[in-house]
Amino acid sequence: MKLKHVFFAFIGLMLLTAGNAFAGSTITGKIGFEGTAPEPEKIMMTADPYCAGHHKDGAVSQSVIVNSNNTLKNVFVYVKDGLGNQVFTAPKEPVVFDQNTCMYNPHIFGVQVGQPIEVLNSDTTLHNVHAMGEKNKGFNLGMPIKGMKLKKTFSEPEVMVKIKCDVHPWMSAYVGVLSHPFYAVSGDDGTFKIENLPAGTYTIETWHEKYGTQTQQVTVADGESKEANFSYKAA
Repeated sequence: MKLKHVFFAFIGLMLLTAGNAFAGSTITGKIGFEGTAPEPEKIMMTADPYCAGHHKDGAVSQSVIVNSNNTLKNVFVYVKDGLGNQVFTAPKEPVVFDQNTCMYNPHIFGVQVGQPIEVLNSDTTLHNVHAMGEKNKGFNLGMPIKGMKLKKTFSEPEVMVKIKCDVHPWMSAYVGVLSHPFYAVSGDDGTFKIENLPAGTYTIETWHEKYGTQTQQVTVADGESKEANFSYKAA
């Protein structure tokens, strides 16, 4: 019995040591915006009274959103290079992609190859989800019923896949499909955070649907946190 206890204690110590052997690194940053912010592009929803009724004060496009602190929202930030042949298992938990008040939510998001996307219609009007990938097989899903849910996956890395609604042409979104979980989207303060990275040297790329891409090279040691700031200029 004593030998058995010693054996399991040794195994437990080995597992604990292995679990602590990797301390994930972090890359944080901010997406700045220089110049005069463009006027928000107004959306006309009069063709569908249901949609117009949910935006009585008017709706604007999500393609360019400059935050109050002169930063840019909805910028996709990801590790473009540096992970080598490492393999990362896709989460089983789905990413929820909603159609709510005749807008896609989220407008910009990421997903791993093979990770399910739960497509939801929260509106009592007809929508469709038309994904147009170049590397991934496209799909076009009609969703006429409130509460309707469908699940889809992508099979190849691709930055980015455009999604549109053929019924409501102002509805659009983009999804970054990656083989790993190291991505983020800038929020209401323009910041982003990529966590749990292995130590290494990485090419970090930002993608914005109007202003394009930028890259930086960042090296992080085990458990280290580094900052990588980007800045876009008004067109």
